[in-house]
Amino acid sequence: MHSSLRRINVSSNQTNATIKSLIQKGQYRQALDSYSKPPNSPINTSRFIFPSLLKACASLSHSRYGESLHCVIAKLGLHFDPFIATSLVRMYCKFGSLTNAAKLFDEMSSCEDFVQDVASWNAIIDGYFKSRVFDSGMVQFRRMQVLNVDPDGYTLCILLGVSNDLLGYSCGKEMHNYVLRNKFDNDPFVVTAMIDMYSKTNRVTDAWNVFTMFENNNKCIAVWNSMINGFRENGFWSNCLSLYSLAKRENLELGSTTISSVLTACSYDEAIIFGPQLHSDVVKMGFDNDPFVSTSLLTFYSKCGLIKNAERIFYSVRNVNEVGIWNSMISAYVNCGFAIDALDIYIRMQGTKLSPDFFTVLNALVACGLIGSWCLGTMMHGELIKRPVKDCVAVQSALLTMYSKLGSLKDAYKVFNEMKEKDSVAWGSIISACCDDKKFEDVLYLFKTVISDGMKLDYIVVASAIIACVGCNDENLGFCIHGSAIKNGLGLDSFTGSVLIEFYSKFGKPDMANRAFSNVLKKNIVVWNSLMSCYSENGLPDVSIALLPQIRENGLAFDSISITTVLSAVSQMAVLIKGKTVHCYRIKFLTSNEIQVENTLIDMYIKCGCFDYARRVFNKMLKRDVVAWNTMIAGYGSHGECRKAIDLFREMQDSGASPDGITFLSLISSCNHNGFVNEGLDLFRSMKEHGIEPSIEHYVNIVDLLGRAGCLNEAFRFIEEMDIEPDRGVWLSLLSACRVHRHVELGEVAADNLIRMEPERGGNYVQLLNLYVEAGLKEKAGNLRALMRQKGLTKVPGCSWIEVRDKVDVFYSGDSFSDRTVEIYEILDGLRNSMKRTECDLVNILV
Repeated sequence: MHSSLRRINVSSNQTNATIKSLIQKGQYRQALDSYSKPPNSPINTSRFIFPSLLKACASLSHSRYGESLHCVIAKLGLHFDPFIATSLVRMYCKFGSLTNAAKLFDEMSSCEDFVQDVASWNAIIDGYFKSRVFDSGMVQFRRMQVLNVDPDGYTLCILLGVSNDLLGYSCGKEMHNYVLRNKFDNDPFVVTAMIDMYSKTNRVTDAWNVFTMFENNNKCIAVWNSMINGFRENGFWSNCLSLYSLAKRENLELGSTTISSVLTACSYDEAIIFGPQLHSDVVKMGFDNDPFVSTSLLTFYSKCGLIKNAERIFYSVRNVNEVGIWNSMISAYVNCGFAIDALDIYIRMQGTKLSPDFFTVLNALVACGLIGSWCLGTMMHGELIKRPVKDCVAVQSALLTMYSKLGSLKDAYKVFNEMKEKDSVAWGSIISACCDDKKFEDVLYLFKTVISDGMKLDYIVVASAIIACVGCNDENLGFCIHGSAIKNGLGLDSFTGSVLIEFYSKFGKPDMANRAFSNVLKKNIVVWNSLMSCYSENGLPDVSIALLPQIRENGLAFDSISITTVLSAVSQMAVLIKGKTVHCYRIKFLTSNEIQVENTLIDMYIKCGCFDYARRVFNKMLKRDVVAWNTMIAGYGSHGECRKAIDLFREMQDSGASPDGITFLSLISSCNHNGFVNEGLDLFRSMKEHGIEPSIEHYVNIVDLLGRAGCLNEAFRFIEEMDIEPDRGVWLSLLSACRVHRHVELGEVAADNLIRMEPERGGNYVQLLNLYVEAGLKEKAGNLRALMRQKGLTKVPGCSWIEVRDKVDVFYSGDSFSDRTVEIYEILDGLRNSMKRTECDLVNILV
């Protein structure tokens, strides 16, 4: 009998040791299975193994098993054991069953030993705070104080951890004083919690004071890691790296956590050069095969755009059984624009024993959207339906974004309607999808739904709604949305700011655009480009040009859009000296030869009348698109070199470039200005051979070509045979030709059509009036003048400008309000007097 009991006890001890060992290794399921196997029984189980079993249930979220263990513990009378009871409270809190945890805690409070056990109080307070039930947690903390239970270091860590969410900075300072009074300031856990508290409330100086006052700094790497993280989270990259270097000099035992934090700091511009040095430290310390460090290294290189280095890290890791390293490689490819490579890694990952998590799925869905793979995207959607991750709001939002990128708004709506919970990300995704598909009325309807449901607005929703206002031409609604953005603090970010600038630009309000620009806190290059484009598009090219040097003064670098925008503004003003300055900026600050910039340079030089420079830029281009060819062809035409324009067109065809409608428009316009009637007609007829249907601009140029050559009847016959309805430009070209060649009858036909189309436009009447005057038909001219006066019609005056000493002066016909009017008329009077004196001298000589 005694030998049987001895064997049972030995077997029980072995089982208990096995369970404890499995739980220490994190093998919770195996530990529970070992406990359930016969001949084990609750009676033969040591009381000291129950807390470990309860921890395993909490880690696996195995609520039924945990409740059954609770029943066993109650039958054995062990539920008054403080250690076991505390483990039960922690388990129920981990399950999210705060009611059961509180009920159990209240029952145990009747026991004096339990009441004085600070660990049990920590368990219930921590459970409430982690479930974000702050009020109930604070109630338990006050009960603890009333019952004279002194908090320990862990209690303080719990309270400091929620100070940012609940207590606030002032309460955090009070707790700091409590720490000092009760001499907890040498507890590394409390010190770490205080540094984290100050860092999260953006009080880096206070965090640094706590760090420097800690006496055991040369021994505890956890405190150093906390301070390094504090610097990193608040953008003090150089301080983060300096503290890391100091830790090395102090010969502290640096771990993977330290290395990963510093690598994250190295991902930013100011500290990017430190990354390769840190990589060397990783190799020297033997962390190059640590999955955590390898993931951080890979992320660092991908953020720097060094995708080859990231690949080397990925393929050099011996143990690729961590999902994180695969996710980082997929994310690196996506962020660097290599979507196909990202999907290749995703497919390879599926061939392993690893199960993709929702981060993997998110990046793979983004990659599908980037390459436009509808088939692969729907296949992935089908796989998700079989998995629990399909109900994750982030994954569903990624599906929405993918379908919107693929242009499948119907599928995006289907995903959206199936979502049980719709957060701001989901609403932003569907609204953005409708905006991308130009369903502007749907965007505004969804936006109003978000407002009426009382949901918090984000910058994507606001920006999409403003874009929709532009698309619907609803200026007033745009003003209202701007007001909502200001109330929600969304007009301060760069994305919303740039969209607002574009909105006001479209409605011709550059002053309001400038106000929106001023409200943006961190102005990136996109915001500056939007403002420059706004001024250029609203007739203020000089203001647009003046903004370019300010970009450098504010510490930003130009991009191709900046240069292109300013060059377009220069082209409007035809200010050669400013154009050359911008060209110098482009050579100095843009390393890549982007074709869009080169095309704009050519156009600028041509419009400034400097064709030789335009030709030089064109000749140096490594690759020419159709825009470059068209610009040069149009340039030859505007400089009277029609033959060279036609020769360049043939060269274009020989190079393999395909002409478009603008190519033929430029060629026909060149023939028009040079009187090459047959060549122009031949080019027009050859358009259909190149698969190009003539537009109204082509027809206008042919009418003008025939009219200039005096072929008025042919021009009228050409209009009657047009495949499309003639517009104002066609009839105006015919009327102008009739005026030149004094063809009154045909001119009246053209004028009648013009007046019928636009009866309130004064310019149409002026053309006919000039025809009558020049043809000597005074009676008809008088009647037409009377009709114009009766209708109150006037003609918009023409203007001209001239650049003198880096300044452009604009003059309007009949304008006497120029700043230099007096000076101009004085010079004109002087010239007139000089001409009269010269005329008198010539008469005297001849006489």
